This record gives sequence, C-alpha cells and structure tokens, in this order.
Amino acid sequence: MLKLLAKWLLSASALLFVAYVYSGVEVKSFAAAMIAAFIIGLLNTVVRPILVVLTLPVTVVTLGLFLFIINALMFWAAAGVLDGFHVRGFVAALVGSLIYSLIGLVIESALEGLFAKK
Repeated sequence: MLKLLAKWLLSASALLFVAYVYSGVEVKSFAAAMIAAFIIGLLNTVVRPILVVLTLPVTVVTLGLFLFIINALMFWAAAGVLDGFHVRGFVAALVGSLIYSLIGLVIESALEGLFAKK
C-alpha cells in the first residue's frame, strides 16, 4: 500500500516536471497533477490493454512503435477529461507521454529497489 501511494505521489511530481520542461503540457496545481496521475494510471490499466489488443496487427507491422501512439492517446484522453491538466495537441501529447514514461521507468526502478522483498 505504501509503494502504491509513493508511486502516485512521484507520478504526480513527474507530471509537474513534464509541465515544467515542456510547454505543450500545462498543470495548474499539485492537486490537479495528483488527479491527472490517477486518471492516467486508470486509463493505462483499463483502456490501454484493450487498445493494444485491438491494434495488434498495426503494432506488429510498425515493430511496436504504434505503442507510442497509444500512450499519447491515453495522455491526451486524461487531459480531455480534466480541467487542471491541459495538452495542446496530439504532438504535445506524444512528447509529454514520452517524457512522462521515461520518468515513470525511473520511478518504478527506484521503488523496486526501495521496496524489494527479501
């Protein structure tokens, strides 16, 4: 439970960092970032697997590069349903989702090291 809470807080911080380094993404407050991180996580848990299965032929033909498009769509969809989180367009969603995903990999790796079961 503590790991989930830490990941949520760090993901919200990562979203604020993305907004800070890239002008195509805007986050109004930390509370908005927390809600946006939750919505992005929810979309990635529920909708993304369905999209991955439905677009499997395209993903295979593009050697997996289409997964970047799916990530951008999840990022853009989260911005579409929230008021405090705004993405300026699809290209901004693509760049923002790439930065957010890279930071997410670092967060996941760090949390695995901290919460390793012995």
